[in-house]
Amino acid sequence: MKEAFRHIHGASPDGIWAAPGRVNLIGEHTDYNDGFALPIAIPQNTLVAARRREDRRLRLHSAQGDGPVIDLDVDDLAPGAVTTWGAYPAGVVWALREAGHAVAGADLHVDSTVPTGAGLSSSAALECAVAFAYNDLYGLGLSAPALALISQRAENGFAGVPCGVMDQMASACCTPGAALHLDIRAGTHEQVPFAPESEGLRLLVVDTRVKHDLGDGAYAALRAGCEQAARLLGVAALRDISPAELPATNRTLPAHLVPLVQHIVTENARVAEAVSHLRAGRVAALGPILSAGHASLRDDFRISCDESDLVVDTALAQGALGARMTGGGFGGSVIVLVDEGRAQALGDAVTAAFRSAGYPAPHLFPVSPASGARRIE
Repeated sequence: MKEAFRHIHGASPDGIWAAPGRVNLIGEHTDYNDGFALPIAIPQNTLVAARRREDRRLRLHSAQGDGPVIDLDVDDLAPGAVTTWGAYPAGVVWALREAGHAVAGADLHVDSTVPTGAGLSSSAALECAVAFAYNDLYGLGLSAPALALISQRAENGFAGVPCGVMDQMASACCTPGAALHLDIRAGTHEQVPFAPESEGLRLLVVDTRVKHDLGDGAYAALRAGCEQAARLLGVAALRDISPAELPATNRTLPAHLVPLVQHIVTENARVAEAVSHLRAGRVAALGPILSAGHASLRDDFRISCDESDLVVDTALAQGALGARMTGGGFGGSVIVLVDEGRAQALGDAVTAAFRSAGYPAPHLFPVSPASGARRIE
């Protein structure tokens, strides 16, 4: 990173910051409904080498692209001004300035092992790495949750993706050996022990290689539908509906909104159930919760795809404890909880199933709860 930075920017960086991708154990699309979620950080990180500038230039370069340095004036940053990958780091600088922080230019070089378009929050990892770098470069003194909110503001207001805050909170606040129990409305989080290896289990990520783009309008339509349902039900958000109230509320809603409410309400309940099991050290008990969550995303939210369903069905047939798609949907990755001794055979079976179906080979890898964003040099 340092050598690449010097080659690109002609000087040494002031430091290097890292922020991880994430997988969400359970609690999908609940964050923008003021609900609950349970993500973990994964070992794959986005790294940002950064140097503060004394002028107003923001100069961006990525090791993953062949393009030239993106050179911007921070005074000209506005939504829509940047349409490439640079919208995410530029959006962070814009969001900091919008929040009243006196930040100016920087040279940034980005390198990442978080797969893009895989539902593993590559954009949140980039935003958080930049936010943490700027926090240190300019001595802002902001907390990790505050930097997560700045990063979400960058994605919502600058990049134009109406995501909730779960991805950024996971990237900023997760710790090794734990899942992050988020209460979005309360703005609180709790580290809940999660160590599948201690029970002889493994959490696998299966990247289906089906790329998703949350900025294409489908995600926004789901959010708008949930917000419309809340208005019709007279509640601030769908988290205010209990599972016991579903039969009555469903009778008052247009038919197309009923499955959206069904998913959010039952998904919040699944988060509570999962947290209860983890607090009691029952990691294996997550299996059926994962599978039920996938069925809800597939049948109620309708955001799965054939490749994701094939992973889940094959994994369960191979003896997995549970499996579900993770992330915003429309492709991306699947997580599988499996006995360690079955992991290799399961992976081979999933790969063979994809080959038989004529799909490109998936990418499988194990993950354990990792550290959130931090300065590493």
